Amino acid sequence: MEYCRRDILQLAGGAAALGLSVRSADALNFPNRPVTLVAPWPPGGAVDILCRLLATPYGQLLDKPVVVENRPGAGSVVGVASVARAAPDGYTLVMAGSASLAVSVSIRKEPPYDPIKNFAPIGLVSRVPFVLVVSPNLPVHDVTELIALAKSKPGELSYASGGPGSPHHLFMELFKSMTGTNMVHVAYRGSAPAVMDIVADHVQVMFADVVAAMPLIRAGKIRAIGVSSLTRLPQAPEIPTVAEQGVKDFEGVGWVMIVAPAGTPTEVVDVLHNDLYAVIATADVQKRVIELGMVPTEPLSTAGMTEFIRREIVRWSGVVEQAGLARTE
Repeated sequence: MEYCRRDILQLAGGAAALGLSVRSADALNFPNRPVTLVAPWPPGGAVDILCRLLATPYGQLLDKPVVVENRPGAGSVVGVASVARAAPDGYTLVMAGSASLAVSVSIRKEPPYDPIKNFAPIGLVSRVPFVLVVSPNLPVHDVTELIALAKSKPGELSYASGGPGSPHHLFMELFKSMTGTNMVHVAYRGSAPAVMDIVADHVQVMFADVVAAMPLIRAGKIRAIGVSSLTRLPQAPEIPTVAEQGVKDFEGVGWVMIVAPAGTPTEVVDVLHNDLYAVIATADVQKRVIELGMVPTEPLSTAGMTEFIRREIVRWSGVVEQAGLARTE
């Protein structure tokens, strides 16, 4: 689909409706060349797809191409660190996530960047909820029954994850601490084999990625008993949240945010921020973000995003400590 500034602002309801200022590209002379958006994961994954989904309309609104460049490695830390070292001119951005901006700093002995000091937030793009699933052979149909069974058999149930420190791992550690349950962690090299072992009943429980889990849930191969976010999934509103089933305020949600190097001029940050949120607000982009298993976000100010990152670091540092992962890498 071809976009232009007028079309995007009309689809989004106008800049004023979004609380965004209308900028003068001529006054700023930004951008005057292509902008690189780093995807710190391999091609084909959800973050890579999201980057490419945004790149075309974002570039058309900026009036210069936005080029996606994959720089994977170390669970996205390699790509994110490369942007921390880039020139602070607005021409190199990265789609960083909760793993690299909020969790890795607690796990690593010597983090290669400071999420607060080394970046200028551009826009919180989406939140990433997960779905709590169980093997269909497990005699539980909701969160209350899972908690009761786990408490009656401490240490006998096992839960799967895509690896130590992954969202699947940390969300279940948070769940255990909030419910007083004891389940054994079984780590896999990625979430796909973990989900398949839930299907095979080798492992009983998991916070699974929405896109991977939904076809298996619909086919009856695994059973969904809760959603990790505070609100229900747009694509599966029939599944209640964990929080509304008695685990008050439970929230385990990943997120992705576009950031620039610290020191990027405020005027340039404002251009990138306003145009990004205009793109995110379009109906087509919102629909496709939901199809990726994510939830589009409302606009946050740059100061609000910095405070958001700060709160997330504090929140997940305790869970990392509980999981025995603090300063282990």
